[in-house]
Formats: sequence, structure tokens, C-alpha cells
Amino acid sequence: MLFSAVAVNLPKVGFNFTTDQLFMLTALPSVSGALLRVPYSFMVPLFGGRRWTAFSTGILIVPCVWLGFAVQDTSTPFSTFIIISLLCGFAGANFASSMANISFFFPKQKQGGALGLNGGLGNMGVSVMQLVAPLVVSLSIFAAFGSHGVEQPDGSQLYLANAAWIWVPFLAIFTLAAWFGMNELATSKASLKEQLPVLKRGHLWIMSLLYLATFGSFIGFSAGFAMLSKTQFPDVQILHYAFFGPFIGALARSAGGAISDRLGGTRVTLINFVLMAIFSGLLFLTLPTGGVGGSFIAFYGVFLALFLTAGLGSGSTFQMISVIFRKLTMDRVKAEGGSDERAMREAATDTAAALGFISAIGAIGGFFIPKAFGSSLALTGSPVGAMKVFLIFYIACVVITWAVYGRHSKNKK
Repeated sequence: MLFSAVAVNLPKVGFNFTTDQLFMLTALPSVSGALLRVPYSFMVPLFGGRRWTAFSTGILIVPCVWLGFAVQDTSTPFSTFIIISLLCGFAGANFASSMANISFFFPKQKQGGALGLNGGLGNMGVSVMQLVAPLVVSLSIFAAFGSHGVEQPDGSQLYLANAAWIWVPFLAIFTLAAWFGMNELATSKASLKEQLPVLKRGHLWIMSLLYLATFGSFIGFSAGFAMLSKTQFPDVQILHYAFFGPFIGALARSAGGAISDRLGGTRVTLINFVLMAIFSGLLFLTLPTGGVGGSFIAFYGVFLALFLTAGLGSGSTFQMISVIFRKLTMDRVKAEGGSDERAMREAATDTAAALGFISAIGAIGGFFIPKAFGSSLALTGSPVGAMKVFLIFYIACVVITWAVYGRHSKNKK
């Protein structure tokens, strides 16, 4: 999500990239993050959560340092920014491995809340970054390391490198904290061969689609909201407000998991998709037509509602995944005559593998949504085409959730 704050400022420091190229930079981290989420989620059972978390956190220092230097040199080609944006996606993959690791620490009846809290805190990083970045780019805090500002029309200086470098000391601290402070669980160890059979489960692909609609929307809106707002309402200083949407979504994710533990993940998810479809339809009414009309206040308010429901749905769908795969695996092992201990061990492994794979599919939304906005604007001058696709998708998810899970009361928990 670093590029969601950096890309919108690149023209201000001398880069002449097109709007579609800027949307591409905000979208690409989600591609690499999504592709790496699958192997990353398998790494926790292979190497242990402590070792893998420390390593995968430490390597994030590389793109942060590189981006800080790249934004200060206007001769930096677009291809270099593409590479850096892809490297930034490693952070999203790291998030998947943390979710897989968390699943081993909590019993079934508490996994919705635990996964929701971990996911919510992880998603909170998007909001924190979008809040901090606009503040630090106005300060000369890294002059000793070669940071220099670019003068703006109002006479102020823009230190865009700060948006990347500010995270380096925190990454170093968290790497050391993971190495020296985390615990390893023997039950979290499993070979790749033991984890792969989960890919044959039909529910994995169905839940991947539903999670794409919830978490994919959250991460995609987080990546593209600032750029989209800038194209539709250019007079608004959107970076002053952009952080609040991801903030609400992150809080809602934590609540979504806990609420689902009490009311049932299917029920919460179904209602949530209905609301997402309604808010998507309302968004059409807030946009300017031909550069005239539109209401930023209404646009912002509806988008906040979309962030809220995307966050709630992320928590409720993850709770569904945990419950569904634990039950499927335990029923299968017991049908084979396996012991309760074996059933619990394989259920934990299958659930962790499913969470990692499904989170990878969901992360694709972080690419698709901003890229869809960029392509729609490039082709038609309006984001309406992309928004129609999103609306149809949410309606389809309402039908799928009800047809597959909602009609059977035994699946509602």
C-alpha cells in the first residue's frame, strides 16, 4: 500500500507518468503479494512461524530503501518503479503467512475473533501508512541520508523519499522482535505434501471467490481510492482524508470475525454482500458527469460504507473458512478411522493451508480494482465501467453465498 500514497505525488516531484501508469503502480504490489501468498503460507509449517516471520519482515527493508532513492531521481524509468512496486508486494505475502501462523494458536470457537483481530491489525497498517506518509513528506528528517525536497508551487518542500524511508527503522525493530520474541509450535510443522491436498477441496475455490469480493475489495479500494478521488475531484486534497477508509475497514474486520463467532459467518457474510451491492449502486449517483456536478462528500461517505462492509466481510469470510475446513478435515479423518489427535492435527494443517491459499486469491483484488479504474478512465474517461463490473460481482456473491451455504443451517456456523 506504500504506492497508494507515493504514486499520487510522483507528478509533484517531476515524473511525467500517465494516470493509467500511476494506477498500475498502485496495483502491481498486489500481484506479487497474491502470487507469493501461497508459498509464504506454506513456509510457516515448513520452517516455523518465528524464523519465517523474522526473515520475511527483514527483506521488506530492501524496497523501502530503493524507493526512497528512486523518487529523488526524475530519470528513474517507469520499469524501475515497476520492479520496486512488485517488491513491495512481499509485504502482502507476509500478511498471509501471519494468518496461517495465527490459526495454530487458537481453538475453533475462537478462531474467528483471533483471525479477525490479526487481520484487522494488519489491515490497520494501510491506514497508518496513508496517515503518516502525507505528514512525513513535509519534513526534512532524513537529510543526513541524502534526502532532498522538491519545491512546490506554494513554496513548501516535498520530501517524497520520507514516505518510504520512515518504515525502515520500524521494520528492523520488528524483525528483531520476531526473532527473539515469538514462539514456535511443534504442531505447526507440516511438509508441503501434507498441505497440498487442500487444493482439491471444492469449498476452497468457492470461498476464494467470496474472499476476493471482501478482502479483495478492501485492499483494492485502499490501493486505488486516493488516485480515483484525485481524478474525479482534483481540487480535493484527498491524502488528508484517504486514511480513514482503510482505518474503518481494519476495525470492521476485527469486529466481523468476532460477530461471526456469535451469529454465524454465513449469515453475516450474506447480509454484508447485500449491503456492498447497495452501496456500489449508490456510488454512481455521487460521480461528476463530464467534469460537472458530483458530490465529494457523498462520494466519500459511500466509499467509507464500502470500506466498512469490505472489512466486515473479510472477517466473516475468514471465520467461515476456518470453520468449514476444520469440520471437513475432522469428518474425513474420523471416517477413515483416525484418532482425535490425528484429526485435530490435520485439521489445523488444512485450515492454515486453506487460509493462505484463499488469501492469495483475495489479494488479486488489490490489482484488479485499481487497474480496472485506470483502464476504464483511459478508455472512457469515467470509472463507471469498472464500477458496473464490481456491482454485478457483489450481486453474484449474494447468490453464491445463499445457494451454497445459506440454505443449509449446519453450515451457518
